[in-house]
Amino acid sequence: MLTVDQPGWIEKDRPQCGGVDAIVRPLVLAPCSSDCHVLHGGAGPKENMILGHECVGEVVEVGRRVTRVKPGDTVVVPCVTPNWMSPDVQGRYNAHDAHAMGGFKFTSSKDGTMAEFFHVNHADANLVPLPDGVSMEAALMTVDMMSTGFHVVDGAEIEFGDVVVVMGIGPVGLMAVAGAVLAGASRILAIGTRPNCVEVAKSYGATDIVSYKDGDTVEQILELTGGGADAVIVAGGGEDSFHQAIAMTKAGGRISNVNFYDVEDVLSVPATLWGLGMADKKIHGGFCPGGALRISKMLKMIQYGRVDTTKLISHLFYGFDAIEEAFHTMDTKPRDLIKPIVYCDDVIR
Repeated sequence: MLTVDQPGWIEKDRPQCGGVDAIVRPLVLAPCSSDCHVLHGGAGPKENMILGHECVGEVVEVGRRVTRVKPGDTVVVPCVTPNWMSPDVQGRYNAHDAHAMGGFKFTSSKDGTMAEFFHVNHADANLVPLPDGVSMEAALMTVDMMSTGFHVVDGAEIEFGDVVVVMGIGPVGLMAVAGAVLAGASRILAIGTRPNCVEVAKSYGATDIVSYKDGDTVEQILELTGGGADAVIVAGGGEDSFHQAIAMTKAGGRISNVNFYDVEDVLSVPATLWGLGMADKKIHGGFCPGGALRISKMLKMIQYGRVDTTKLISHLFYGFDAIEEAFHTMDTKPRDLIKPIVYCDDVIR
């Protein structure tokens, strides 16, 4: 039996295809820090669960009611695939069908995409045919990294001319930098130290780079901004990052969190950082929307040259068996890592 902190290969039957569903085989996929989080118990106990939720694949089977995709199509698979029959997805946040993050089914309520074949529910509403002019690699970065990074920007409610801090410049934080530029931020202070991440952050539009090596990051931000940022985006770190974000935000500002905390973390709000409850600081914590419409919009941003997601890709692996090495790379996080991807077919180069 495979369980927390005990990864390995497992043999399972090919998943069954329902009437509105599809079976997909991966063409190119990416391990995610969320997969590592699940592996190490951050999402609670798991047994014999296939990981993975970032994939571009080929449809091999569809249910009899599916009309928008067919076997042989190359499709972009969102990391969030809501149950569109649930009333819970009919409101503003479609990621939460039945319960919080219920739309995040891969590695949560069913096996993920690191398999020879995987199941996608409600195929017509969740799968997106790969558009002309968009590479599989670029599309792969939309399904979680771009969608999540842009969602945290939405939560920050950035207005034209705002000063924005991005805490953590891994792939999601880097997409938040790009999204903040598109949202109209005038100044973007990115907190991070990895040289390649720093360079990509600058290329996406970060105006300042702040490093913990140069002193207390809160003090640096307060000094650079003259008292705090209009919005602070939390895209990395632990419990301390939450406190720091509140401290960096000026009165009337917004804190937008996309950091994936552990099940045992307790996030408290020090009253002094909250103006004793009167500072009008707004906190938003959210999970990226799912479905075909969301990812179609992300893909259009690539089609029309608004953002180049391939800058996130730092490591390439070839062959289905290379998933294990790529996952280990994501888990150990060498200093030159941003995002590894795996070409599951050796013929794809």
